Amino acid sequence: MLSDWFQKANFIHRCLAPQCPICKLALDNKLPYAVCSACEAWYPKYPRCQCCGLATLTPVDMCGQCLTKPTIWHNLYCVGDYQFPLSNIIHLLKYQRQFWQAKPLAKRLSECIETPAPVITSVPLHWHRYLRRGFNQSDLIAKHLAAFLNVDYQPRLFSRVLDTKSQQALSKVQRKHNLANAFRLNRRPKCKHVAIVDDVVTTGSTVLHLCQLLLEVGVERIDIYCICRTPEPEDNS
Repeated sequence: MLSDWFQKANFIHRCLAPQCPICKLALDNKLPYAVCSACEAWYPKYPRCQCCGLATLTPVDMCGQCLTKPTIWHNLYCVGDYQFPLSNIIHLLKYQRQFWQAKPLAKRLSECIETPAPVITSVPLHWHRYLRRGFNQSDLIAKHLAAFLNVDYQPRLFSRVLDTKSQQALSKVQRKHNLANAFRLNRRPKCKHVAIVDDVVTTGSTVLHLCQLLLEVGVERIDIYCICRTPEPEDNS
C-alpha cells in the first residue's frame, strides 16, 4: 500500500513539476527561459546583420544585401533562426495554446535589444482569425517584452482590415501583393521611434506594410523585434 502511494505521489510530482518543453525532463536550473541547462545548449548565438537580422560571419551594421538594397526599418532584433529549438517553442505557443511560452521568449528577445524604442506595437490579426485561434501570439510576446524593456505598449496601433490567405506557401512577390491594403493605422504615434513585434519574420512583407504606414505619418525610426528571423527562400519570384 505504501509503495503504491509513493508511486502515485511520484507520478503526480512528475506531472506537476516544471518540465522543459523541449526534452520533457524536469527543470534542473533557475534559468529565466524555462528550459533545462542541456537544452539551453541548443540555443547558439550567431552574429547577425543589425539591419535585416540575417546570420553573418561577423557582427555588421549592414550586410552586403542591405548595403545594396537597404530595408525601410532601422534595426531588426531577433533571438535566432526559425529552426530547432525555437521553431518547436513557437509551435507550442501558436498552435498548441501554450500561452506561458510567450514570457520566456520575450525574456530572450529583450536581452538582444540594445536601445529599446519608447513605444512598441504588434502585428495585428484579422478578427476572423482571432476568433478561430482565440489569441494573437505576437500580442502576447509584445506585452511581456514591453514589461521587460519598461516601455509603452500600444496594442491597437494597427488593425488588419482584410482577411488575407496565409503567407506560408507564397513567394516573396505573392506575399507582398497578398498584403496590399490589408492593414490600417488607427492613430498617429506620439513619438518618432516605434518598434513592431512579430513572432516570425521571413521575407519581411508583413512588417514592410506596417512600416510604410508609420513613415507616412512622420515616424522617423522603426525597429523590428521578432523571435525568429527565417532566411528568405531561394525562389523569390
